[in-house]
Amino acid sequence: MSLQAPALPELNPELRRHLDAALAEHLQFDSGCPERLAEAMRYVLLAPGKRLRPQLVLLAAEVCGGSIEQALPAAVAVEMVHAYSLVHDDLPAMDDDDLRRGRPTCHKQFDEATAILVGDGLLARAFEILATEIEPPERAARCCGELAHAAGATALVGGQSDDLASQFDQADVEQLESIHRRKTGAVFRVSLRLGAIVADATEEQLSALDAYGQCLGLAFQVVDDLLDVSGSEDHVGKRLGKDRQRGKSTYPEVLGIEASRQRAETLIDQACQALEPFREAATPLCELADFVRRRNR
Repeated sequence: MSLQAPALPELNPELRRHLDAALAEHLQFDSGCPERLAEAMRYVLLAPGKRLRPQLVLLAAEVCGGSIEQALPAAVAVEMVHAYSLVHDDLPAMDDDDLRRGRPTCHKQFDEATAILVGDGLLARAFEILATEIEPPERAARCCGELAHAAGATALVGGQSDDLASQFDQADVEQLESIHRRKTGAVFRVSLRLGAIVADATEEQLSALDAYGQCLGLAFQVVDDLLDVSGSEDHVGKRLGKDRQRGKSTYPEVLGIEASRQRAETLIDQACQALEPFREAATPLCELADFVRRRNR
């Protein structure tokens, strides 16, 4: 089945239902999983959200000649890793947030220990899905390696560590981008790479999608920082202004608001330019980049 590209700013409703059904299906456990833990995992993974990263997986697969069915397990795995990272980021020892996607964060809705276990469970489940549902096995192994690297100490976790360590230290733009290329950008890039890998993409296609993802991930973070200072809590779905309160460096603080907006524009333009090898087939990915440019949540 090949579905139409998503209508922005939300996914195509049919594609969204397809993806949400797959997420729910992959959280069906046997009696070994305590019901409270399963409930908390469903609360986190099935919460209202943009589903931006799994959408990148699916679009990357399609632009490389693959199908939704091929890429769906990788899309589910990516969303699980993203959800795990949010649950752990929100913990009191980390970013200490009490609101996520307009609802209480996991540790507020349940408790801190359950939230930690939810993150652990989602991370492990993501790799189980890749290992058992991607074919052939060599491609599954490659996907596992790619996602593990993106979620690991030199990428997502390393970026988070540096982000926490930089509190109350004024970072320059190079340091800020080093953090966010790993903390935010790594998952954008691996989403695209997994979609390309399951579709057996060429090295040229992988390189183009990688460049697109690197620019898009940074643009997403710039816009996120702008929303933190000028957005609406009702739209964004989380507490705003917390970065400043915690002494974190942000793009508006380092560059100023207007220069940050221009930085986001430049990055979006660069992202779309990276897709030139795909020609018209890249239109859905460019539309998604435009959504990142103009999003309000």
